[in-house]
Amino acid sequence: MKLGLFLLAAGHHAAGWRYPGAESGTENIDLVVRMTQAAERAKFDMVFFGDRLLTSADAHPSMITRPDPLAMLAALSMVTTRVGLAATASTTYSEPFNLARTLATVDKLSHGRAGWNIVTTFADGSVNFSRNRHPDHAERYAIAEEFVSVVKGLWRSWDPDPYVQDKTRGIYIDVDKMHALHHEGRHFSVAGPLNVTNSEQGQPVLIQAGSSGPGQALAARHAEVVFTAQQDLDAAIEFATGLRRQVIEAGRDPRHCLIMPGLMPIIGATEAEAHEKLAQLQSFTDQSNALAILGEQLAVDVSGFALDAPLPPLPTDVVVHSRSALLIKLARERALTLRQLYHLVASARGHQIVVGTAGQVANHMIEWVRAGAADGFNIMPAYFPGGFEDFTREVVPILQDRGAFRRNYEGRTLREHLELPLPQGR
Repeated sequence: MKLGLFLLAAGHHAAGWRYPGAESGTENIDLVVRMTQAAERAKFDMVFFGDRLLTSADAHPSMITRPDPLAMLAALSMVTTRVGLAATASTTYSEPFNLARTLATVDKLSHGRAGWNIVTTFADGSVNFSRNRHPDHAERYAIAEEFVSVVKGLWRSWDPDPYVQDKTRGIYIDVDKMHALHHEGRHFSVAGPLNVTNSEQGQPVLIQAGSSGPGQALAARHAEVVFTAQQDLDAAIEFATGLRRQVIEAGRDPRHCLIMPGLMPIIGATEAEAHEKLAQLQSFTDQSNALAILGEQLAVDVSGFALDAPLPPLPTDVVVHSRSALLIKLARERALTLRQLYHLVASARGHQIVVGTAGQVANHMIEWVRAGAADGFNIMPAYFPGGFEDFTREVVPILQDRGAFRRNYEGRTLREHLELPLPQGR
């Protein structure tokens, strides 16, 4: 199976920073370096950084401050040699040429270990980007389709080995190996060529994290890894089966589109101890903060709802995206009260939480992979460093002993780790 570390330095649980022994702060660069290097020692495929383009005092603690993730990847490429380095960047609030250039640069610095998580940004970031409005869902995905196509085209600007550097003849490059793009589209006009050549892996690995209909369609055409939130095995199998079918319909090999659900492991020496650990984390949760996080996920103010009653019907004008649809579905199917729902969201924002011994966590992961529900997991520790150290020290060796995870890297690039082919040429 494939393993990624989703690194939110204050912890994925909204109260993780309060857990005894936890270090915190998304700007704690020393912690970020140590956890990235720990992931490399554990032979993880990649370390992943999300992003947020606006902030507020009542946001998830790990998201109040968000250093630029692409700058973080560049820095981390200097203190690691094998582990993949991936980050989110928005197609709604970026320019294709700038982003293609930055990602290609990180890919060169890391010798082919970069990945781009493609998002359209569901939260309104227009106030920070001189825009008069936030594009609606359909428009954002139309922009994303053109944006990704342009970036991929720019990454094909250079054939392999373009440098001649013949001092006698005064020839620096083979001009026949440099190609302009000449793109004129509805949303972007980009001439090219890109002024960065390709890395050892050809181009960064493309990741996608939206599970809506348009998100899955975008993933089917372009994504090589899909991050998703899935709560139960049957739903995960249904999602994976449907997405792989779309990948085939798009003319691609489904083995080259890896599905990696988020997973928060809560590990104890016994199952009871693990549940006690989760209960302690829940006891640290700030109610007003949890309600704000839930409200953002649902795109509606829930502060006036009754805490110990089921989630009421939402206003008809609320725009439902894939994560809010998941949370609403969970609330209805499990008859959750608002209090129970906000604890669920404060814990892992809709991703699955696996509570138990190291063996139970490993069994769960292996079951999902064998059932075809996942190709691997994006691990989301509740707090750092202990939550991740528990996983690498106790769960990873079990996965290795059972032949489910590597003991050593066999390649050097992220594509080699993920067993993905080099991108096709022009």
